Amino acid sequence: MNKNISVKAILVLSCIIMATALLRGQPPKREFRGTWIHTVGNSQYRTMTPDQMRAHYVALLDSFERAGMNAVIYQVRPQADAFYMNSIEPWSRFITGIQGIAPDPIWDPLQFMIDECHKRGMELHAWLNPYRVTSNANEQLHPDHLFFKRPELFVKYGNQLYFDPGEPDSRAHTLAVIADVVSRYDLDGVHFDDYFYPYRVEFLEFPDEASFLKYHAGQGFGRYEKNDWRRDNVNILVKQLADTIKAIKPWVKFGISPFCVWRNARVDSTGSLTNTLQTNYDDLFADVRLWVQEKWIDYNAPQLYYAIGHRTASYEPLIEWWSKNNFGVQLYLGQSLSSLIDARMPDGTVEQQLYRKMRMMRSDPNVHGNIWWSGYGLSRNPNGIIDSLANDYQKYPALIPAYTHLKSTPPAPAKDLRVVRSGGQTRITWSAPAAATEMDRAVWFCIYRFATNELINLENAEKIVKVVRKNEYLLPTQRENKEYVYVVTALDRMWNESIPSKQVRIRH
Repeated sequence: MNKNISVKAILVLSCIIMATALLRGQPPKREFRGTWIHTVGNSQYRTMTPDQMRAHYVALLDSFERAGMNAVIYQVRPQADAFYMNSIEPWSRFITGIQGIAPDPIWDPLQFMIDECHKRGMELHAWLNPYRVTSNANEQLHPDHLFFKRPELFVKYGNQLYFDPGEPDSRAHTLAVIADVVSRYDLDGVHFDDYFYPYRVEFLEFPDEASFLKYHAGQGFGRYEKNDWRRDNVNILVKQLADTIKAIKPWVKFGISPFCVWRNARVDSTGSLTNTLQTNYDDLFADVRLWVQEKWIDYNAPQLYYAIGHRTASYEPLIEWWSKNNFGVQLYLGQSLSSLIDARMPDGTVEQQLYRKMRMMRSDPNVHGNIWWSGYGLSRNPNGIIDSLANDYQKYPALIPAYTHLKSTPPAPAKDLRVVRSGGQTRITWSAPAAATEMDRAVWFCIYRFATNELINLENAEKIVKVVRKNEYLLPTQRENKEYVYVVTALDRMWNESIPSKQVRIRH
């Protein structure tokens, strides 16, 4: 082999590696890495026993843990029904096939998911839908459903049944559901997606004329301001949801994942350079930009499901618009697997856009993470996407960005860090610091590992070993016969991080 060619090849390869590293930058220490688990439309649960369903969830969560996820958004109210025990709404038909029929033997999917997520160092956000009651005209509601007690609160649009958002008692019912689930479960967040007023059915007006005539004047709207009145109804709900959640548990985050277009610039100069047929503001009557400005929500996760280069809603102007209209709220991007690994371009070609989208996301300081759609698809590892996340983009654990608008002071540090060896296993244990209130309490703990001659630099994400919720960590069993320095930090529910604990040295 020619020596000069070999040297040149090595130099070129080195330059490529360096350029790639510079382009990607250092792994982020803080990044929201969520995934959605939807239950609406799911047909497999009804064929599963409770043991099989639990095993299914465990396998999903194990795959998410491998991919570096730190949050799961789990749909617990798909259609005015429940994936948890309660006395307000019936069991979901998507569990057993019949609404109101409990799993046998009885178990609580939401509580199970909370426990399993926390066990893996992940947050659990309960995902609820505010207005949808059915998905088609053939569904049978349970006899105890609110529809049969208060039919005036419901309307039929297309072949689906919805709560009428214009009826104050519709909002009151949703608020009661949220208050109940927040009060009784140790949730990390409450999550709503893009379904407020339903997407428009062509040539069919939403049938809310009766509630409009009853309430529009009292809300300050004229006879021809129905769309403004509709937006006001959703604004009222979002503000009341925020107030209700925080009044019960001020540490529970409230997030919304809207459709990706607020308004098109051709209609409103403050809108995005897109040209979609429907938008949040004009069709779903969801003024997301206002909710962010008013800080009614703690995080915003627009569903940026389109490909870079899409004709009507390209990813690039969308990420730029949402970044510009962030107003200091946490911004997470809804990422669709189909547009990442199989993006179909206007000319018919297919692109793999994972690298480009991750580069754009991480280069924008106003973007704080991703939520991946869907969790089921992700777990199947299409095109090796879990491998890419596990070995590259999410190789190292990340802390969730701190919600400093809720609280900005860190907890006290972990105490009494020590090494416990027993039965051939080695554990690090520590004591949680004392706290005066739940807002101050240390809930999560981050374990860092350094070489004995390294500076203790908590900003280096590569040194994060694991985020845990309990006061111990079991070291891996593989033997390297090297000495390491471990420190632990404490984090509160808003992810404010303490100073490090005292060090311990461990040879293993």
